[in-house]
Amino acid sequence: MRFPLSTVSAALAMTLLAAAPAWAREPVVPMQVPASGVIGVEEAYLSPEFWVSRLAQGDANAPDRVLMDRAAIDAQNAKLLRTDDSMHDLRALPATLDRATVAGWIEGLASAPSKPLYDEGGKPVPQPTLDAIVAGRALDAIPATQATRFGMAVRRAALRAFPTDLRVFSSDDDTDIDRFQESALFPGTPVAIVHRSGDGGWLFVVSPRYAAWVEAGAIAEGSREAVFAHADKAPYRVVTGAKVRTVYSHEQPQLSELQLDMGVRAPLADVAPDRPVNGQHPYTSWVLELPLRHDDGSLGFAPALLQRNTDSAGDYLPLTPANIIRQGFRFLGERYGWGHSYNGRDCSGFVSEVYRSMGVQLPRNTSDQSVSPALDRTRFEPADGRDRRVAAVAALQVGDLVYIPGHVMMVIGRIGDVPYVIHDTNGGSYLGADGQLRSMHLNAVSVTPLTPLMFNAAQDYIDRITNIVRVAPRP
Repeated sequence: MRFPLSTVSAALAMTLLAAAPAWAREPVVPMQVPASGVIGVEEAYLSPEFWVSRLAQGDANAPDRVLMDRAAIDAQNAKLLRTDDSMHDLRALPATLDRATVAGWIEGLASAPSKPLYDEGGKPVPQPTLDAIVAGRALDAIPATQATRFGMAVRRAALRAFPTDLRVFSSDDDTDIDRFQESALFPGTPVAIVHRSGDGGWLFVVSPRYAAWVEAGAIAEGSREAVFAHADKAPYRVVTGAKVRTVYSHEQPQLSELQLDMGVRAPLADVAPDRPVNGQHPYTSWVLELPLRHDDGSLGFAPALLQRNTDSAGDYLPLTPANIIRQGFRFLGERYGWGHSYNGRDCSGFVSEVYRSMGVQLPRNTSDQSVSPALDRTRFEPADGRDRRVAAVAALQVGDLVYIPGHVMMVIGRIGDVPYVIHDTNGGSYLGADGQLRSMHLNAVSVTPLTPLMFNAAQDYIDRITNIVRVAPRP
């Protein structure tokens, strides 16, 4: 089906034509704007199978070709932990931590706000309120040395810049980008517990990909041995859907309808297959062993059921172009959530979870992903000419990650000469026929062409590419 179309400016069309590589297999035409207002996107493009089928044109094996096997992925993940300073190898932490190390993590995360901040009602947050939040970190209470303690996240929980759930914004008309929101933890994520807030309600934790504040009730403390034994336990299930939930249970309320996001790995529980689990027969479900928090804050484990008809697998999915596309499309339309807010994710969280479902670990933030020494990347300097960027865009392949300042997009294929991407974006603009910027107000996981997207009125996304990362290097 095709929507009614109107044409973008002739000047933009000429720009696209001039940038066209010689090998383009289809004629280049001016980008069209359908009734949706999302440039260059027809309804058919919103199906993953549309893009998978295009991969098979000329090579029927291309969609399912394994780009990296398990050994190669494990080696790359190990290199990431070893060489990327944004990552934290919890197993390598010493038995004791000194004050300088702990304070460095806390102070390195966020400084005291130096500019006005606003609450959800658009009112300025009083300076005494901000001062109290900063003081709540209780830096003076960090001991000279402390034993390294471990724990696990027992539910999805926000990681915060300061020990507070107060949402704050840079302007009085912004209620989306909470400046205290950093990321999220997921059930079963191991952490090191290194500090507690002055009011006792928050813990500063170090997870493999991030160090930040989390509500104390989301973390259960256990021994190093118990935490890593659970993380390593097999067999297991890997969540391959965007979000799944365990079966309702009043017997284990902590594990009842518990959300598990894409890429979460949960071991199977050692239970008899003919015995009830949480009040029901388990034969129609997978019996997971999930962490829970006892009343004293200690770590325990209990069985929970995950219906067999939910999206999970007995191992990480093979890293193939088809799986990259299909996994990305599982999030299509999900609301953009800065730092994993709104029970969603942002651009870097989105690509991280897509690749995590195939066993590939990535740094949390775009600033770290785009420069990671563990990943194959092409770097662009501000002085690099447009020709070099255009040539790199012409060579993009499915799964490549394209970075501009503050944003990342994942390539899913081409229509003629134009590369298309799927990305979790809070914006998206192009030049209209009158030469003025047109905002698409996407604010969601979206499919768009790359070429016509504008960074500002004078520069398109190609002008602002800083890095292109190929997660699975091709021979």
